[in-house]
Amino acid sequence: MKLFQQLLVAPAALGLLAPMAANAAELNINGVSDYSASSAEVKSISEFSDVHPNDWAYQALTELAERHGCVAANPSGSMTRYEAAALLNNCLGNVAQVNEEERRLLNEFGPELAVIKGRVDGLEARVGEFEAGMFSSTSKLSGTTSFVMGGVDGVSGSEAVHFIYDTKIDLDTSFSGEDLLKTRIRSGNFGSGPFSATGSAALEVASSTSDELNIDRAYYQFPVGENLTATVGAKVRQDDMLGVWPSSYPSDSVLDVLTYAGANAAYSLAEGSGAGITYAKDQLSASLLFVSEDGSDATKGVLTDEGSDIMTAQVAWLGDNFTVAAAYTTSDNGNAADSATSYEHDAWGISGVYNLDNGVSINAGYGWKTPDDENDASNIEEETTWSLGVVWNDFGADGNALGIAYGTAEGHRDDSGYDDPMVYEIYYSMAVSDNITVTPSYFNIEQDGGDDISGALVKTTFNF
Repeated sequence: MKLFQQLLVAPAALGLLAPMAANAAELNINGVSDYSASSAEVKSISEFSDVHPNDWAYQALTELAERHGCVAANPSGSMTRYEAAALLNNCLGNVAQVNEEERRLLNEFGPELAVIKGRVDGLEARVGEFEAGMFSSTSKLSGTTSFVMGGVDGVSGSEAVHFIYDTKIDLDTSFSGEDLLKTRIRSGNFGSGPFSATGSAALEVASSTSDELNIDRAYYQFPVGENLTATVGAKVRQDDMLGVWPSSYPSDSVLDVLTYAGANAAYSLAEGSGAGITYAKDQLSASLLFVSEDGSDATKGVLTDEGSDIMTAQVAWLGDNFTVAAAYTTSDNGNAADSATSYEHDAWGISGVYNLDNGVSINAGYGWKTPDDENDASNIEEETTWSLGVVWNDFGADGNALGIAYGTAEGHRDDSGYDDPMVYEIYYSMAVSDNITVTPSYFNIEQDGGDDISGALVKTTFNF
């Protein structure tokens, strides 16, 4: 019996056996509960009343318990007939052959064994129906909760220590063994502080739902023929539909700006209604996709002039110890092509990762963006981004990882007097157990025309 079933069966069995109290006036509830959890040993037999120490059955049960080692302590007092039956079933439940005395015990307590077995079997069947009714047998429920405690220096009014969380619950279902229906529920309270998704030190893990549960992903992925995979979703992100993510940095993410494989505009991670297709054969991968960020908006919709849409094409090559990918993204940023000021732009990126034999991975990426209509006054200009990140896996201990990255803090522009701000971070991810990771980190972010922002945090991640 599964642990979940045992937890349900034990208290339910007690309730079903309660009407028998008239026939077993001094029924020992703890004894029956121990029996109901059939995978656990009966810890003790005491305060019994119907089968007395001078009865042959009592002596036989004592010898049975000693012979099979099926209880932690031998009987030391009288017991009810139902407790005797529970002990008998516990000792002989997995025995292939019984001797004459054991068969006599089975005959003696046959009615009680039948009642108990019928009650428990009925409950197990109901538990099975309950479990089957909750999820498909091919569904998997998993989740991640992240606690972040830390602070920054260099941001006015934000020197306080912050303690915030993010939780993601994933329900993955497959109907054929090759497809995937992904639903993710997310909640967090990052708010508008420096660690928020748009803050001065935005974290990759940041989400702000004001502690409410929101649907964060809803898409379906399925094979089309031998080498094609299609994805369609009402809420899907760009990287969900890419055949390859061309970076292994970071292994445990900290600052958001360093998680775009160096090509922040090409890999914008736009989210909304979308669809895509990926071709993968041998070492080659090619993807084509679109995301409409306003796809759920009744007045904008999918792939309209009024809506914000991106289209991405990616080609990647996966070697034995390296991966390299090139990407092209075009975006209208929600502005019509014939408007007075268009924010449409094209973006390119080239990124890759090289894995050394000693567990070290070296990651590098470069990207550039060109707007259709430049506007220097609004800083709508050509921009470049790049990053370099190194991860040492199993650094210090198995399961731990040390990560260091350096890159552009924002898209760099070719402007006179522009400071070309950079950012770096260092983190050490420590695997406390298979399900808990603690990651201290330090970072520094330069600002154009302003003081640097430095900060430190400790992120604790629980996987369940």
